[in-house]
Amino acid sequence: MDPRGGRVPQQNDSPRRSDAQRNRERILDVALAELSHCADAPLSAIAKKAGVGQGTFYRNFPNREALVLEIYRHEIHQVAASATHLLTTRAPDEALRAWMDRLAEFAMTKAGLADAIRQATGTPGGPTKPPHTPVTSAAELLLRANEDAGTIRPGVTGDDFLLAIAGLWQIDPNDDWRPRAARLLDLVMDGLRAGAPGR
Repeated sequence: MDPRGGRVPQQNDSPRRSDAQRNRERILDVALAELSHCADAPLSAIAKKAGVGQGTFYRNFPNREALVLEIYRHEIHQVAASATHLLTTRAPDEALRAWMDRLAEFAMTKAGLADAIRQATGTPGGPTKPPHTPVTSAAELLLRANEDAGTIRPGVTGDDFLLAIAGLWQIDPNDDWRPRAARLLDLVMDGLRAGAPGR
């Protein structure tokens, strides 16, 4: 106790917390790579590659579903956060088009993760897949910046945008997906620019 009656922080609290955080991040990094490659990757193999014991692994993620959904949330937030960064470094229409490429990269390179998510959320009474809210919000941010700049037609919503690019998820990630994705996204971008007041 300190003189004011409060608890004196233990010196080893902070290092223990930072070790736990590092373990958690390492598990997530390894799990992302492993599950993107193979949706059925054994949890024991993920723990071993992450260099943590089974107890540490299960303290962080009590089951496969918890692990998969945490990876999904993390990746979705990374994609969403890139929208803000792009708007600070590029013109609004260039930022929007570059963000579309970032979204395509996520959709194609995380195909195995998508399979793992389907498995994790497909059991009756099991967890549900989180909504795309951060991605929709990021799309809204980019669309409003472009609308203000007069570079796209007014009135397009984040939901409209996600429906327009839904074809991304029909492309086979095992083929040469980049040219097809680029063509699709260029078409969507041309559609958004049609009728823009600034053109």
